[in-house]
Amino acid sequence: MLDNFPFYLGILIVILLLIMLANKIKVAYPILLVLAGLAISFIPGVPIINIEPELIFFIFLPPLLYEAAWTVSWKEMWRWRRIITSFAFIVVFVSALSVALVANYIIPGFSLALGFVLGGIVSPPDAVSAGAILKFVKVPKTISSILEGESLLNDASSLIIFRFAMIAVATEQFIFYKAAASFSWMIIGGVAIGLLIGWLFMKAHKYLPTDANVDIVLSLLTPYIIYLAAEEVHSSGVLAVVCGGLLLSNNRHRFLSSKSRLQGINVWESFCFILNGFVFMLIGLDLPQITKGLEVEAVSMSAAIGYGVLITAVLIISRILSTYGAVVVTLIARNFITVADRRNPGLKTPFILGWTGMRGVVSLAAALSIPVYLNNGNGFPQRNLILFITFIVILLTLVIQGLTLPYFIRKIKLKDVYDDALPRDEAYKALRKELAEYALEYLKTNYNDHVATNISLQQLILKWEQLSNEIDNESISKDLKHIYVDLLNQQRQWLINKNRTDQTLDESIIRRQMHYLDIEEEKLRYI
Repeated sequence: MLDNFPFYLGILIVILLLIMLANKIKVAYPILLVLAGLAISFIPGVPIINIEPELIFFIFLPPLLYEAAWTVSWKEMWRWRRIITSFAFIVVFVSALSVALVANYIIPGFSLALGFVLGGIVSPPDAVSAGAILKFVKVPKTISSILEGESLLNDASSLIIFRFAMIAVATEQFIFYKAAASFSWMIIGGVAIGLLIGWLFMKAHKYLPTDANVDIVLSLLTPYIIYLAAEEVHSSGVLAVVCGGLLLSNNRHRFLSSKSRLQGINVWESFCFILNGFVFMLIGLDLPQITKGLEVEAVSMSAAIGYGVLITAVLIISRILSTYGAVVVTLIARNFITVADRRNPGLKTPFILGWTGMRGVVSLAAALSIPVYLNNGNGFPQRNLILFITFIVILLTLVIQGLTLPYFIRKIKLKDVYDDALPRDEAYKALRKELAEYALEYLKTNYNDHVATNISLQQLILKWEQLSNEIDNESISKDLKHIYVDLLNQQRQWLINKNRTDQTLDESIIRRQMHYLDIEEEKLRYI
């Protein structure tokens, strides 16, 4: 590990450069990272990367899921709960079933159980890839909410399918009542453990004498402890992390200070940024190791690539058809139950939802977790071919769907469910005005006796009166913001010079004022 440290350091630098390039040319960075990893793997002398599945499942997956649970809106998840659950469970199962049937029929030596192993591996779309792509295009809030909610649950459902298929391959039998009991425990146990440990951490944050640093470290430990506890009792660690993350996220203002929240966001964004970068680079770097395994199973490269292309096509088509099927079911169901939106979404929205099916980290981790040998000592059948097909699916979906999705979104002008409401900018200004009026009323009602004698309180009231009466603060134009940023930069330079010339001045005072200037600049994003 230490011998390859310079290599990993170089990889990190390459990741940063590629992400900057991706932002510059407006391409989702997972695409560039996978292609770059693939290119680097062919350079002579590059160390062979052996990815341990536990490394991805335990080191990478829990924090990435946890961070996603913190950023998703619970209100939007609940609003679109029916379509989200149908995508996360039914569509994933249909995709896995389609792959299983095609693989069993087309690929020599592929049993139905092996088909479900492959289907469980490649059925869940990757949230990181979709999020990175949607960052460069304007997409209706409806679609982004559904995709965010789906991404939290589809990993759990696909891994459950994968686990049952693995048992069927190992035992060569499938006992329904045992499978049903195990399935129920994985879901119920995962949800219960996630909520319980999440609740315990919430109380720890609230009642222990923590500060911002301790709060952040506790938040970093939380997903790992939840995942490990759930897996130890053979329930779904993925579902546990998601449920625990949603509980803590929805109550964050009850147990975390503003400082902890502000610093925690920065730490988690940087942490997950590095994790995502390494994962997608490792996908490309692992190809030589995967291709070597094909020689053991005497599968030609052309045949293996053909199988990968076929499975990719099956996944894309089955997801699109399933999406339209879900819309039809919703249109029928609205006559009997209350649905979030009773309007006909047409043909465009389902297509975009169906096309957002890029695969990524979960598929790779599941494929790598297949054991080399079964319990009876025999080699796991078709293991290397499954690994290669998984790689091809990840590569093709990232490149084909990832590069074309922004084009389709721009070409297909989608309407949002919220089109009849206020535009977001106007709604935001209206909310700020209402909040300012509430703050002003609260001050005058509860602290009226102090107003006559406290100059600072008078200034605070004046501030909120101005905010209430002149909430069209978008009159802080881009030019004025530019001037203010320039002023802040000049103040920073003055503080640096002051710190350098005045040797008696405590530097912590300078840093405190610099932090205030950073907050002032950050506030410009919201006015």
